[in-house]
Amino acid sequence: MKVFVAGATGVLGRALVPHLVARGHEVVGMTRSAAKQDLVRSLGARPVIADALDPDAVAQALASAEPEVIVHELTALSGKLSVRFVRHPERSAASITTNRLRTEGTDHLLASGRAVGARRFVAQSIAAFGFGPTDGRLQTEADPVDLDPPAAMRPGLAAIAHLERAVTTIEWGEGLALRYGAFYGPGTAFSLAPDAVMAAPIRKRRFPVVGKGSGVWSFVHVEDAAVATAAAVERGPTGYLHRRRRRAGACAGVAAGAGECAGRQATEAYPTLAGAAGRG
Repeated sequence: MKVFVAGATGVLGRALVPHLVARGHEVVGMTRSAAKQDLVRSLGARPVIADALDPDAVAQALASAEPEVIVHELTALSGKLSVRFVRHPERSAASITTNRLRTEGTDHLLASGRAVGARRFVAQSIAAFGFGPTDGRLQTEADPVDLDPPAAMRPGLAAIAHLERAVTTIEWGEGLALRYGAFYGPGTAFSLAPDAVMAAPIRKRRFPVVGKGSGVWSFVHVEDAAVATAAAVERGPTGYLHRRRRRAGACAGVAAGAGECAGRQATEAYPTLAGAAGRG
């Protein structure tokens, strides 16, 4: 299949693209930076340069690629993060831009996907902190999302709600929102590498939380997330995957949503947050 990956040079994109190429797919990787074209090529994909917040550039990129499947992995979180970012994401330029990518960027990709006749759209959502507190069990899509999140989380959750609702209600193809856990592993903030942003706080057991009642964070190894995404690209809405495994001493859980439940929850749970998505 022809697969278009928006965000091909991000943490997950760098893991996903080689999986897709190894499975025999023809992959086009979108990046905003001309300097990253060689990185896209080294992953096995054909690079295309476009700013995801520019609808004309996105339309042109997709028209040239003519993909059957579009994968939306766009965030602005690949730079250096800090403990302060985790505590106050609503104040972070990276978080504000990511919210725009999950709202405006999603809409641009969907409009262009429809125009080029794509038949499937797979988008990155998140389950790392969107659900309410539990008794510690692994959660599924059937569990309720947090109806009253801390103020610092509301813009981000509103953006996620927009993405899930927009993607899973398309009528021109299959729309899937994959609810990943927080990524850990090589290249992520949660890594054993000495310079990993969260390495020192975690080792000192000083992992920051956004606020009281924000739920329990779940984690997924970035390679596991890539495998789950490749399966969604190929097979569409076949259900969701649960996996627990240990790597580098951490426990991972991933829920890859089939879409229907995710869209319904986003619509029902966050109607009052919809206006917060673009304000940061």
